[in-house]
Amino acid sequence: MPLSTDGPYIQAACFCDMVIEDKAGVLSLLRVIDTLTHTEAKPTPPEEMPAFGYTLKLVLMLKSGAARGRHNLKIVPELPNGTTQPPTEVTVHFEGEEKGQNIVADMNFVFTLEGLYWFNVYLGETKLTSIPLRVKYNRLVVGTTEQRPTTP
Repeated sequence: MPLSTDGPYIQAACFCDMVIEDKAGVLSLLRVIDTLTHTEAKPTPPEEMPAFGYTLKLVLMLKSGAARGRHNLKIVPELPNGTTQPPTEVTVHFEGEEKGQNIVADMNFVFTLEGLYWFNVYLGETKLTSIPLRVKYNRLVVGTTEQRPTTP
């Protein structure tokens, strides 16, 4: 079934550290994140950012509008150099105009480059939105732990 221009609508699309869902299905998002800073604190930290893993909660809150039925939703990560990673896919169901679906997923991602990542969200072949996430790298040169003799 083709998607209408009258839905689905995006109520929220973001990354955060934690999501609390109450008994009524209402979501509370804690620490919404659009920037990650990775710090290497060593006597000789690398000049370029080493790859590191990080787990984020991806939150998509969609409202049906005129959309009905079952659809495939996919998230395609795009790296700062323009290459894409394999998509994450999930099935969503739309029932009524004001109803929708909340998607909360753990995204275990390995960041290999410093810069702006885009997580492109598609419903079928239609692009709904893109979620940006900036990754920064900080080098922190710390001294050695050698003890120096003290003089009285």
